[in-house]
Amino acid sequence: MNQPKSKDKKDKTDDEPRQIAQNRRARFDYFIEDTYEAGIALEGWEVKSLRDGRANISEAYVIFKNNETFLLGAHFIPMREASTHVNPDAIRTRKLLLQRRQIDVLRGKVERAGYTVVPLDMHWTRGRAKLTIGLAKGKKLHDKRSTEKDRDWQREKGRTMRHDS
Repeated sequence: MNQPKSKDKKDKTDDEPRQIAQNRRARFDYFIEDTYEAGIALEGWEVKSLRDGRANISEAYVIFKNNETFLLGAHFIPMREASTHVNPDAIRTRKLLLQRRQIDVLRGKVERAGYTVVPLDMHWTRGRAKLTIGLAKGKKLHDKRSTEKDRDWQREKGRTMRHDS
């Protein structure tokens, strides 16, 4: 006899991160050296809006202030049903939750080596909203052109392979 699966056991797909928002421009504008996963301090209406997929991090950036990290410029569109009793601020400054050692490493690289910290994507991990941030070095114009050229070549190569088969 087939036993029904227990609801207590989670499928392996539940442990995989689910995408909320992505900053595609960051990988075009920067060389990403290292990535970190940070938690975000959110209000209730923001979590509901994220569950509905109403987030934009394409213009966001990370700053350091008083040995803490903050996300500026991320836009969470408030839902009318979820934010009736509060006055939502869609682009407020949100605190990022990182370990002290990670903050020290990031801050040192930004201040001494000229790196930038950019948000790459926002996702759900085990029911918590997480932000992947990248330690990045800016690209020059010729680097962007070569990236574009490589991307076009890969696309053309894929088309050729499909048509030959």
